[in-house]
Amino acid sequence: MNIESQPLPAQGPSCDFDPKSISADAATQRILELVAPVSQVETIALRTALGRVTAEDVLSRVQVPNHTNSAMDGYALMGSELPDDDPVMFEVAGTSFAGKPFTKQIRPGQCVRIMTGAVMPEGSDTVVIQERVQRAGEQITINPGEKPGSNVRQAGEDLQVGDVAIARGTRIGPAHLGLAASLGFSELPCYRKPRVAFFSNGDELRSVGQPLEIGELYDSNRYTLFAMLTEAGVELVDLGIVPDDQKAIAQAFSDASACADIVLTSAGASVGDADYVKQTLDQMGAVSFWKVAIKPGRPLAFGKVGESLFFGLPGNPVSVMVTFQIFVREAIRKLSGELNIASLKMKVPLTSTLKKRAGRVEYQRGILSTTPDGQTVVSSTGEQGSGILHSMSVANCFIILPSDSEGASPGDQVEIQPFSQKL
Repeated sequence: MNIESQPLPAQGPSCDFDPKSISADAATQRILELVAPVSQVETIALRTALGRVTAEDVLSRVQVPNHTNSAMDGYALMGSELPDDDPVMFEVAGTSFAGKPFTKQIRPGQCVRIMTGAVMPEGSDTVVIQERVQRAGEQITINPGEKPGSNVRQAGEDLQVGDVAIARGTRIGPAHLGLAASLGFSELPCYRKPRVAFFSNGDELRSVGQPLEIGELYDSNRYTLFAMLTEAGVELVDLGIVPDDQKAIAQAFSDASACADIVLTSAGASVGDADYVKQTLDQMGAVSFWKVAIKPGRPLAFGKVGESLFFGLPGNPVSVMVTFQIFVREAIRKLSGELNIASLKMKVPLTSTLKKRAGRVEYQRGILSTTPDGQTVVSSTGEQGSGILHSMSVANCFIILPSDSEGASPGDQVEIQPFSQKL
């Protein structure tokens, strides 16, 4: 298998310049060009469809609303009888409740007490809200100033029969579940979940709960990957910790590629003397790129192992999370069949001083918040070292500083990319 290398983008000189690195945009383009959405479709129960991606347009079976109804509590009447100059009195002929409509026709000079959602009585086209009416016994008085047609929801104004209620390629959220239920659907056609096999690589890694010797580390990356992959809505295959042994790594790649759409590793992809991932990939697959001109997360590998996509993430905890959020998440969204995969980005004022050297795009950890006067601002989490995992735990966005940037000051407009469920 061969993935043809593409020309590397030109970059200006800097102390961070690495001619073997490609830009973040070029990396994203190569990744998405290689991702083909899953094609298998499952029909699943509505309550299990949350977070899944629709495989077909979901068409409305009914018109929504199904009847012309009141948008407010008040009195239904003919709009042509509303007063122009002097107050007018109406006789209250009855009441229309939601689920129990008034079945007679309104005659001139009459109105019907009506509740929100109740069907509009025959002959009425306007609702005057109860707060703007004076009632005495079975009569009401309405003053000038009311508009014909007010406070009424027309049948089918939201959806007509056959309209697309939920488009193909939509990731189902709570509102979609409610909408599907309101249309009478008990099941939805969805693409199957992508399968992701992942493992950590390194002789120094130990599982949580084990004692540590000098130079050993707990494997935190598998837990952050487990969490991010779970949020991304995939089927997980956790292959644990694989030691720095070429046979063990080859077996892990073989097992992973046999069952998964994506093979994801943490550490072992920096092309060093003790790194066997590259040797294994030279035999079993192909790599499109090994380095990306970003900070943190430069040693990011991408390619294929067998028919599976491969991401070799860095070993530093923050770098793992950055590269996953920036590159892997969009790949998973496209693989899942989702059509709108672009991450949300916006510009907001900065309240901190940020330091940076030109040459790489930096994704600094930030806290997006609202000031007491209602302004949305972003501040830095502080030290930005790639091993400071605590900074990711308090952050809810990335502050994206472009390659030619040399930092930013309070008051500057900076681009941010939210990533946290806490927003």
